[in-house]
Amino acid sequence: MIHATPRRRRLRCALVILTVFATACSSSGTDTAEDSGSADAVAETATSEAVPETTTATAAPTTVAPTTDAPEETTSTTDTVELVGFDAVTAAVDTFVTDRGLSGAGLIIVEKDAGVLYEEHFGEFTPDRISMIASSSKMISAGVLLKLQEDGLLDIDAPVEGQVDWATGNPDITPAQLVSNSSGLVGLGPNLLYSPYLCQWGVPNTLQECGEAVFSGTGDDLDQVPPDTEFRYGGAQWQVAGAIAETVSGKSWDQLIDEIYVQPCGVDSLGYVSLGAVLDGTPGYPTAFGGDPDGVTESANPNIEGGAHITTRDYGTLLLMHLRGGMCGDTQVLQQESLDIMHTDRITSYGGNAGPDTGYGMGWWVDLTTDRISDGGAWGALPWLDLDDGYGAYIIIEDSSATGQALKQEIEELVHAAVTDAT
Repeated sequence: MIHATPRRRRLRCALVILTVFATACSSSGTDTAEDSGSADAVAETATSEAVPETTTATAAPTTVAPTTDAPEETTSTTDTVELVGFDAVTAAVDTFVTDRGLSGAGLIIVEKDAGVLYEEHFGEFTPDRISMIASSSKMISAGVLLKLQEDGLLDIDAPVEGQVDWATGNPDITPAQLVSNSSGLVGLGPNLLYSPYLCQWGVPNTLQECGEAVFSGTGDDLDQVPPDTEFRYGGAQWQVAGAIAETVSGKSWDQLIDEIYVQPCGVDSLGYVSLGAVLDGTPGYPTAFGGDPDGVTESANPNIEGGAHITTRDYGTLLLMHLRGGMCGDTQVLQQESLDIMHTDRITSYGGNAGPDTGYGMGWWVDLTTDRISDGGAWGALPWLDLDDGYGAYIIIEDSSATGQALKQEIEELVHAAVTDAT
């Protein structure tokens, strides 16, 4: 069991933000648990983060010729993007940002063959703006575990016991269950300051110490359920996954992110921080981050499910990697088999409930109606992929998940129509 430390006062001060984090991306627009005062509401809405939605928008923009092949080649929107064919998308986002009084937004659309079809920033947002993306970190993190499996260092479907020497406390849980929110460990609800798992919020520990304490402690025994019986979104199970990655590789999480993504894909803005280092007790997006990773206190215990930061362009690069069979340029980052595992729903296979017509793979929500996948975050980051039609999009607004979902709902079919015309 992880006991409270002197930093617990800071954690309590941050409870408002953590509640927003836990109840992120409720597609139905329900009130947060903070508003309702109900712990059950936290648990219910925490499982609805980034549930895909469809729209009935009918506006069809004109055709645009793709002008880039790889999103990492330049950071200038005006140098690489012709907006003519995406006028309807541009107008919709611009109106949304103005009507909602947002500080700005970023949007990138990529296609597997053409590269970047569209990139634009609105309001005070610029191409070099680095944003915290909360749970849009999950698909990036899950990819680390799949890469380690490719390298023969990990078996995601085998019990963690036997793969790391500290896993005897939960001998039946597998890495796959950890990164599909199916481990049976306590998720983000109903108690964000669940005492056995306090280290997930940055109580001074290393990532491996946190993962071992969560996995081997006994304080959560009465609150666990058997693995692959219930979908429990988020929480310390992701810290355990990160600790496993560090243990089997002998490398820090930062080193793994650098070697797997940053260097081969050129996504220099990508990194992870402890959420405890940026949560300052004010509601909404953690403005304490300030867009400058160098200004955040370094931590050996970064938040694996929600601590990533990145630019619009660099996230687009990662989406394009998912569309191009795991390739960044000439480098094979992930094998297609690993991507297929991440993209495929595994929740309905054991009768779990991730939401109406919704499944979950590894880091990706799966819309079982449209087959589109998404990985939305608490502060308005929202990526999605249409694997059948070979394109993806990413929104960042630095506001709330509900606002990000509302914007996606307005533009999703406009984006689809524009991409269809352009390709």
